[in-house]
Parts: sequence; structure tokens; C-alpha cells
Amino acid sequence: MNAYQHPETNPLVSRDTRWREELRERMSTRERTSLPRVEMPEIPSEYRVKCNDEVNQGLSIEQAVLEARRCLDCPDPGCMKGCPVANHIPAFIKNVERRHFAEALEVLSLTTVLPAVCGRVCPQEKQCEAGCIYNKMKKPPVAIGNLERFVADFNREVSRQEGYGPVVPTVSKIASPFFGGIRIAVIGSGPSGLAFAGDMAKRGYDVTVFEALDRLGGVLKYGIPEFCLPKDVVNAEIARVAELGVKFVKNTCVGITMGFDELQEQGFKGIFIATGAGKPRFMGIPGENLPGVMTANEYLIRYNAKNTDDIYGQNVMTLRRKRVAVIGAGNTAMDAVRAALRLGAEKAMIVYRRSASEMPAREEEVRHAREEGVEFLTLHNPVEYLADENGTLCAMRLQRMELGEPDESGRRSPIEIPGAVETVDVDLVVVCVGYLPNPPEQLPDQLRSRQGKIKVDDESGKSSRPSIYAGGDIVRGAATVILAMGDGRRAAKAMSEAFEEIISNTTLG
Repeated sequence: MNAYQHPETNPLVSRDTRWREELRERMSTRERTSLPRVEMPEIPSEYRVKCNDEVNQGLSIEQAVLEARRCLDCPDPGCMKGCPVANHIPAFIKNVERRHFAEALEVLSLTTVLPAVCGRVCPQEKQCEAGCIYNKMKKPPVAIGNLERFVADFNREVSRQEGYGPVVPTVSKIASPFFGGIRIAVIGSGPSGLAFAGDMAKRGYDVTVFEALDRLGGVLKYGIPEFCLPKDVVNAEIARVAELGVKFVKNTCVGITMGFDELQEQGFKGIFIATGAGKPRFMGIPGENLPGVMTANEYLIRYNAKNTDDIYGQNVMTLRRKRVAVIGAGNTAMDAVRAALRLGAEKAMIVYRRSASEMPAREEEVRHAREEGVEFLTLHNPVEYLADENGTLCAMRLQRMELGEPDESGRRSPIEIPGAVETVDVDLVVVCVGYLPNPPEQLPDQLRSRQGKIKVDDESGKSSRPSIYAGGDIVRGAATVILAMGDGRRAAKAMSEAFEEIISNTTLG
């Protein structure tokens, strides 16, 4: 067994190493818990709405080391229990504290191929940071996401300055030759596909990722704006995956330009489907087909592709002096409404049928939107879009809502206030009320649910076809980057164990 398969045996993550014991002894618990959380430097709101620069500027070395000192290196760390990819959080943070930043990245690389991405877009406040012991002390948790981002960014910049390639652990440290030569196909280059591909490559498989579009990264490239996730960061993360030996084939839509049977004929013994959920969900209200009403998918693809040479670059919208309403209050909605301001919108609004406290977007995204001047129309729900004399969107009718009695789950559902309908002038509406899975063509019908999701075992990601696994949004519906990555990692483990059993039985036979 190698250290990748059983990372708890790896001295990189052991809490009992002498250097970690010495580090814990340098400061008392009282001294560590008295340190305030280091705040992330940000671009001022009045400037950032005029450009596409990343809002969060990252921690300096001294800021990162200071924040790392707050970590108590708990013997039973709650933070790890909340991480979908099972990052060894105290181990990488303690390496930051002692200024061993390359080792910190090596620890992260045992479990994640996208640390710079996850450090930026994961909802840490609901996951790893939610499990931090500081919460029990009524103090801000350790800034785990900011530290993960720092580690990835620092090592990437060092590698650039010194002329080296991406900083990653070498394959020989964590791969086994046991599976050499077994070819694995990954359909989709989004977070789930990348996580699966990276883990399988580390185990020694020959992995090829097939991407239908002309840029790699899926939602990381087409769905998340530069001011949240710069494209060069995504490119660097994908380069780290390629350094593991993963091959990438673009402009190949498996299920249309190439069939699943053809993949198997080419010698691919295992297939992982990670095509995401790109089919927009509509509300079914009058006027939804008017010019001026767009889906979030179309809108963000155009926004993210501006200033590029691809086909969308020919049709970049301008919103100068326009009034924009975004329907929904998730992370995608926050991205869309903040993008509208950067495109010159005179007024940008979030329309959400529930209360402000129930908005599913990350707290940071909501705060940034408020700082930038977004107007929030909570407890409002669109019921009709109106056209002017030219047939173009000019206004929307909103039904005011109130919260009713709690249901069995304890959640209060919004109900209409009779007669409380108002009309609001608007030039563009972006509908962000979720996505539906859009499974590949030619996929066997027995693998699909009635909702279009791929049916798999929840723990392994295995479908009813032994060679086909799936994960991410195509399985669970629209969700977060880190949940998709967790699916990819679990599927890689399960598929590898299946191959190991087959080979073992063959050898014994």
C-alpha cells in the first residue's frame, strides 16, 4: 500500500511528529485564542465595480503565518469532518505556521488538485470552518479557506519566479505501478472530473479527460467571473493535474462526436461522467421568452468570455444606464448581479422570494454585493415580465411575499400577500433559479433518472454498468465545486478498488 491510499500513515500529516509537538509548545492555548482573525485584504468597492480585478487580494506571508498560529492543532479536528475532500487541514496549516509553504502544498495535494480554486470559492463557513473549535468559544474560526488559497498562490508565484513548472508532489511519491497501462476516460473537465482524474493518475492509471468545449475547466471557466476566480488561477490548477500525467482532449463531445462504445473500443476500461448540470430551469411565468430575459448560463458565458477570441467574444453585452434584475439568491445569482455592475448597469437588483437570512449564497458574496451597491428585493417573486411597444422587456410584476408557519422541517415557506403586486421597471432579467442535469446523448436509458440525473450508488459513484461511474452535478443536481470534487474522489477510490479486486482475482486464478 502506498501513502496516497492511506495518507494517515504519511509523516506529512502525522500530528505526532516532533516538529508539530514543538510548534504546539511555543504558544499556549490562551495566547493562540487571543489572536484576532486576520482579515482578507480587498479592493475598495468604489474601484472594483469599474474593473474585473479579483476582489480578494490574498494574505501576505506574515498575515498567513499569524493566522496559522491561531490553529490549536486539535487532536480530533472538527474542521476535517466538514471537508468533502478530507483535506488534512491542521497538517497544512501547521506547515504554514513554520513557514514550510511547499510542504503545506504537498499536504494539500494528497487530497485535492484544486487548492487555489477551493480557497476562493468553497463555502468554508458551512463546511470546514463550521467545524472549527473557535465557534464553541464564540470566536471567529481559523480562516482555513484563506490559508489554503495562500499556500497554492505562494507556491505558484514561486514556481513562476524561479522558472520551474507547477509545484506538485512527484507522481513517484504517491502512485503505484500496480495499475500502469489501464486506460480511464473522464467526460468533462469541471471540478468533479479534474478531482477524479487527478486521483486516478496518482494511483498510476492512464487518464484522458474529454472536454466538449474549447476551454478546460467547465464551470470554473464559464460560470465563475474573474473577480471571484481569475482564469490564470484555473489554468495553473489544470496544469498541476496535467503534471500528474493526465491528458486532455478538447472539442470532443462524448455522446455525440464520439460514442461510449467507441471509447471502450479504444481501450478505455473505465469511464467517469462529470458533465455537470447546464440545462437552465425556468419559472414558467408570462413573458419569460421576451427579448431581455436571459438564463444565468447564457449571461455568464458571455460575461466570462469577453475580451477573448472565442465565439462569444463577438457578442458581449453592454449594460450602461440599464436596470438589471437577477432572480434568485445563490452564488450564481450574486456573480450575475455583481457582473452587471461591472458592465455599467445603472441599477442592479436581487429578487428573492424568501427572506435575507435564507439566501443560500456565501456570506462573503452577499457582503460584497451589498458593498458594491446591489439592491435586495427579498420576499418578492416575479409573476410576469412586460414588454414595450417594440416587444422588448421593459418591466416586471413582483408579488410580495411573507413567511408562513413553519413546516415539518421547521422552515417557514413564503406565501403570497393577497393584492400586493408591484411593477418595477427593468431592462434585463437574468434568471438564476437553478440548473437541471443534461446527460450525454447515447447514454443508456437505464442509467438516467426521470429528472435527467445519472443514477449511481451514493457512496461509490458506480452506475449499473460496471465500467461507468459518475459524480458532480450530473448526479446530485446543481451544487458546489467542493461537493463535486468530493464525488470525484470517492468515485476514483471505488473504481480503483474494483480494478484491484479484478486484477487480484485474475492473478489468484
